[in-house]
Amino acid sequence: MLHLRTITTRAAAATLLSACLTAAPALAQPVGLSVTNLVTGHYGSIDVKTENNKVGHWGMILKTKDDTDLGTDQITLAGGGQTGWHTHPAAVFVTVTSGSIVWYDGTNAMCPGTTYSAGQSFIEDAFVIHNATNASQGTPAVFVAMHINPTGVPFVTGQPQPGNCH
Repeated sequence: MLHLRTITTRAAAATLLSACLTAAPALAQPVGLSVTNLVTGHYGSIDVKTENNKVGHWGMILKTKDDTDLGTDQITLAGGGQTGWHTHPAAVFVTVTSGSIVWYDGTNAMCPGTTYSAGQSFIEDAFVIHNATNASQGTPAVFVAMHINPTGVPFVTGQPQPGNCH
C-alpha cells in the first residue's frame, strides 16, 4: 500500500509541476467596460480604388484578399475603467466622443501612454498589444471604434499584461 501512495503522490506532483510550467500568464481583465456593436457589414473581398474619381488630390486604395467585416462599436469605460490588454487582427480607427482615455502601447519597450480627449482620433495598428483606461475617476469615457477585419476571425484577443507595463 505504501508503494501505491508513493506513485500516486509522485504522479500528482508531476501533474502539478507540469500545470505550473505550462500555465499561461493571467490576462488583464476589463474593468467597467461596456461595448455596443452599432453595425457590422459582411463583405466578400474588397478592391476599391478611387484614382479615376479623386476629390482634389485625395484618393483611396482599399484591398483585401478574403471575406471582410466592417463594423463600428461604441465603447464606454466607467470612471477608473480599463479595456484590459488585448490585440486586434487589423487596424482600428478610434474617435473619442466624450471624456478622455489613456491608450497604452504594450508592444513598445517603454509602454507609453497617450491621452486622447473628446474629438480626437487615432489608429490602432494590427497586433499591437494595448490597453485603454479612463483618464478620469468619476466620468465615463466614450469612444467609437471602426474596424475592418477578416470575416470569422475574433476581433478582440485578450493578452497578458506585458512585463514592461506597470
